[in-house]
Amino acid sequence: MAAAAAVRYGIVGVGMMGREHLHNLAHLAAEVGREQSVQVRVTGLADPHHESLRLGLQLADDLGLPAPQTFSGHRELLDSGLCDAVIVSSPNMTHYEILMDIIGHRQPHHILVEKPLCTTVQDCKKVIEAAKQRPDIIVQVGLEYRYMPPVAKLIDIVKSGTIGQVRMVAIREHRFPFLVKVNNWNRFNCNSGGTLVEKCCHFFDLMRLFAAANPVRVMASGAIDVNHKDEMYDGKVPDIIDNAYVIVEFDNGSRGMLDLCMFAEGSRNEQEISVVGDIGKGEAFVPESIVRFGKRTEGRDGVVTIMAEDERIKYQGLHHGSSYLEHLNFLSAIRAQGASGPSVNLSDGLLSVAIGVAGQLSIEQGRFVTMEEVLGS
Repeated sequence: MAAAAAVRYGIVGVGMMGREHLHNLAHLAAEVGREQSVQVRVTGLADPHHESLRLGLQLADDLGLPAPQTFSGHRELLDSGLCDAVIVSSPNMTHYEILMDIIGHRQPHHILVEKPLCTTVQDCKKVIEAAKQRPDIIVQVGLEYRYMPPVAKLIDIVKSGTIGQVRMVAIREHRFPFLVKVNNWNRFNCNSGGTLVEKCCHFFDLMRLFAAANPVRVMASGAIDVNHKDEMYDGKVPDIIDNAYVIVEFDNGSRGMLDLCMFAEGSRNEQEISVVGDIGKGEAFVPESIVRFGKRTEGRDGVVTIMAEDERIKYQGLHHGSSYLEHLNFLSAIRAQGASGPSVNLSDGLLSVAIGVAGQLSIEQGRFVTMEEVLGS
């Protein structure tokens, strides 16, 4: 019997999300290993922050994984020849340099990059141009919210035509403040791209999926009203907004609205999504994992409520199993050897960032911002 093919993974950035990827890869390795057709191995960890590397190694041991080799930087990991695929889960402002180094490396490495793709539209576009020269590698963007079971079910309902032509998409995220990250990098717009890029690119990606259209212009209002106001780092007070309303107009006439509040821990659900078409409406609730949908002709009594589940999920993790499904899709794309593209591509990553950038600019200048203005030529 032929030995199973192995896909060797390296993780660049072993902070909270890097270790979350390690959890998912350990569960993925155990699951696909039963197929005996492929092996998943984590062979390298790279991070300049020594404590993150230590915690990553400790977690690998706790998960029963062979000890991966450690590196103080991503270039050393790439040069080691130990990896076929690289997970980029480093701080947002480092994505551009790391991605360009991976794409430009003499050896091909498939890439799963955490959101946001980059912190600026210009950097996203440079990455896209560089990747066009490397048809031998797959680059997938970590916009995994589309895989959360209730969200995925609502996407299916909308695509089936059950609610008709989508006219309005409303997404509410009421949650806790930003978590503490290494060296508090996520407290400043210059590092994160701003809250609407760092956090909300997920929701702008979902709006595009539900609307089946591209954005035309954005209007937003937001501020720093509660969180981080008494914090100071190197003499600077954080400048990341903690609440906002964002309206997105699409080229098919539909509209999206984001209602973001990051001081709303007293909420039953963290995300509530409403998609209204000309003949019906669908809703998804996370983490309750409830989906509701109904038609105008049937009224309130005709609304159907279901629990959304995905039996493929072997690890719930921080994002309700969506990161596990993201890894399943990434592995499938690698194994297809170019026959199918990534489930979330670089264009998806660019547009999710661009809408966020437009929103941040709208807040700063108090006006509608066109996508043409943000995306340029």
